[in-house]
Amino acid sequence: MDWFATRLLGWFDQHGRKDLPWQQDPTPYRVWVSEIMLQQTQVSTVVPYFQRFMARYPDVADLAAADLDEVLHHWTGLGYYARARNLHRAARQVMERHGGHFPRSAAELEELPGIGRSTAGAIAAIAGSERAAILDGNVKRVLARFHALSGYPGQAAVARALWAHAETHTPTRRVADYTQAIMDLGATLCTRTRPACERCPVAARCQARAAGDPARFPWRKPRAAKPVRAARLVLFVDACGRCLLEQRPATGIWGGLWNPPERAADADPAAVAREFGLVLQGSGDTHRGAPFRHTFTHFHLDIEPVYVRAPGAPAVIEDRSDLRWYDPLVPDPIGLSAPAAKLLAGLPSQLEEFTLT
Repeated sequence: MDWFATRLLGWFDQHGRKDLPWQQDPTPYRVWVSEIMLQQTQVSTVVPYFQRFMARYPDVADLAAADLDEVLHHWTGLGYYARARNLHRAARQVMERHGGHFPRSAAELEELPGIGRSTAGAIAAIAGSERAAILDGNVKRVLARFHALSGYPGQAAVARALWAHAETHTPTRRVADYTQAIMDLGATLCTRTRPACERCPVAARCQARAAGDPARFPWRKPRAAKPVRAARLVLFVDACGRCLLEQRPATGIWGGLWNPPERAADADPAAVAREFGLVLQGSGDTHRGAPFRHTFTHFHLDIEPVYVRAPGAPAVIEDRSDLRWYDPLVPDPIGLSAPAAKLLAGLPSQLEEFTLT
């Protein structure tokens, strides 16, 4: 075992995290769900979501049998909803192609939707003790600093070098502990800003520390200004206080989630109403809410909510599976976009200013 792995495992035995919920009974299914949830999401945020998810879907068969709407409902607030859609697809593939037995090898795992090389390695190492390297964000940071690797990790040559280092350091024994240890090191000591080098078990040979500026590694992605888009969310509210929701297409932003109809920033509420067979009585039927910004990975979306009286419920709405009336006081278990969840939570107070007649 090389020096890096030996030092890291010694540190893990004394200081590593061993009480996280997915570390208890680390089956491939439980580790898989945790790894997907942890992608670009902090441990403290994931823990309650994981616990609720496991309570509802204790095994892959339960997840495969569930309605996607319900799965998305349990994911609401975690963001990056393609992860939830891929979880659902992968669970069904496990049932259909593997007889309900979750794959254990990294090669088989990587064939499932939403599982890349690093995630497959983590599941195989932690749940199956297979010698498989990983390279998530924390591990990239640790290895880039230890080796003072120049360049942005998103560049192909830098990624290849990081994978080579990851393979070199991954031991053949205690691979599950090593995998957890290197992730823990990046999450707790070798943090993005102000790394705790004085407590790091591999600091003695860390080249970035020797160079005097560990926080410079890994190199950051060249910054580009995020474009800004604008949209209106039109909240049609009936006489019972229910809001009309429209299901998004399965792919793209908010794929498969429910949202008040989103239209162009200058969309006429009366014209949108006619799409659904709703007839407005006059200008007093609409009320503009406070605009707000929702930020995605690649752009900002400036949203203006517009509340519209819709006392009737035309049959065309009832006959379409992509439309539904939603009561925020008796919520349905469906997946909502983050802006939709925010607006629906505040709908009762908005109605105090905008009394329906």
